Amino acid sequence: MKKQLMTVLFGSVLVLGACGGGEETSPEEPADTGGETETETTTVDAEAVIQQNCISCHGENLEGQGNFPALNDVGSRLSQEEILSIIENGQGAMPPNIIEGEEATAVAEYLANQQ
Repeated sequence: MKKQLMTVLFGSVLVLGACGGGEETSPEEPADTGGETETETTTVDAEAVIQQNCISCHGENLEGQGNFPALNDVGSRLSQEEILSIIENGQGAMPPNIIEGEEATAVAEYLANQQ
């Protein structure tokens, strides 16, 4: 009984921790470069985003655990658009918008390639 209670408490802490604090920060103004413009390209590291947001529920190797499905082969079951829809809208125990914007798109693309 104690093990079950500890498991439930630990799982709750992980799920709540994955939801984040919801703090929003405004982007900093770019520095004045004296009229010169610089195009900024941002590359999202989808694997790092997954490590920060997904492994607490889906397992360290995305193999799935408990009620959370495996993601290590999700590309063989769902398209990139379907994966992005689940990230944005949630499904089952997964709340919506755990990952947003470019990060969500990058993670959906990465997971769609997992066969």
